[in-house]
Amino acid sequence: MARPLTIFTGQWADMKLEKLAPLLKKMGYEGVEIAITPNHFDMTKADKDSYLKNRWDILKKNGLNCFALSNHLVGQCVCDVIDERHKAIIPDYIWGDGKPEGVRRRAAEEMIKTAKVCKRFMSLRPKGMAASPIQPTVTGFTGSSIWGFMYSFPPASKEMIEAGYKDFAKRWLPILDAFDKEGVNFALEVHPTEIAFDIASAERALAAVNGHKRFGFNYDPSHFGYQGVDYVKFIRKFADRIFHVHMKDVWWGHGSREAGVFGGHTEFTDPRRYWDFRSIGHGDINFEEIIVALNDIGYAGPLSVEWEDGRMDRIYGATESAKRVKAFDFPRSEIAFDSAFDKKNQ
Repeated sequence: MARPLTIFTGQWADMKLEKLAPLLKKMGYEGVEIAITPNHFDMTKADKDSYLKNRWDILKKNGLNCFALSNHLVGQCVCDVIDERHKAIIPDYIWGDGKPEGVRRRAAEEMIKTAKVCKRFMSLRPKGMAASPIQPTVTGFTGSSIWGFMYSFPPASKEMIEAGYKDFAKRWLPILDAFDKEGVNFALEVHPTEIAFDIASAERALAAVNGHKRFGFNYDPSHFGYQGVDYVKFIRKFADRIFHVHMKDVWWGHGSREAGVFGGHTEFTDPRRYWDFRSIGHGDINFEEIIVALNDIGYAGPLSVEWEDGRMDRIYGATESAKRVKAFDFPRSEIAFDSAFDKKNQ
């Protein structure tokens, strides 16, 4: 059986869920990875079962399921060096007076609350809707106090880098313990600006939290390809830690290459860029290899399209992406293909 096809609602945060849901169904999706944002899933209302049931009512009415919540933006603030950019992406009650440590503390508290809300929300799934193929999952970011040291000049000492991972562990272990209490997984989207942004840093992040069983990854190949990281090897190396999967494409080496991997302070779609996110099938990611690897590790969770392509209409692109994912996703074989030759099977 093919995996559930869902879409991350973050890029549609300007639309009320009531209007977005029928559009997503029309585009070919079976469910949502619902972004915690006022129009889709308002955390200030999420302590009321009536609100959670209303979210399910909207989804069920439109033939959509949900297997994961996303709280990327708040998670970003747990470890980050806080500045005015964060004010634009988080609720006012988390920003508060903007003092960095207070923002980080409130963000951590909100992530703990997210685990509790996720458990409650998933438990209210209406009868008749398919249960989640995976444990309840929150996808998100962690932030990083050492991303500014990514290019090491002036040289960052080993002690400075180690302090960053210790800071991550100190701030996230209590959150992960709370997730464990609720039976909910946290899936970090390995991504530039996070404590883990490639295979090496993901290994170090996992070690920093002592292999905590609730800490895993929201796999997204688009963040590896242009960096030159082996995005298929990531799946195999972290086979038991792939808690959720994003389907997103990227191309690299297509522009005039006046701006390199670091972007040259250009904006997305600038033709001088070395890389840009693309709609599925319009970039350089080999999704066939990804599906084979996911089958090899036995991943049965959703494939969640995160649609980002500044050169394409989003409704056209997300509709096409749904068709493409359905076309290249296939179930793993449960038998050896040549076992039919054995006489006892005939």
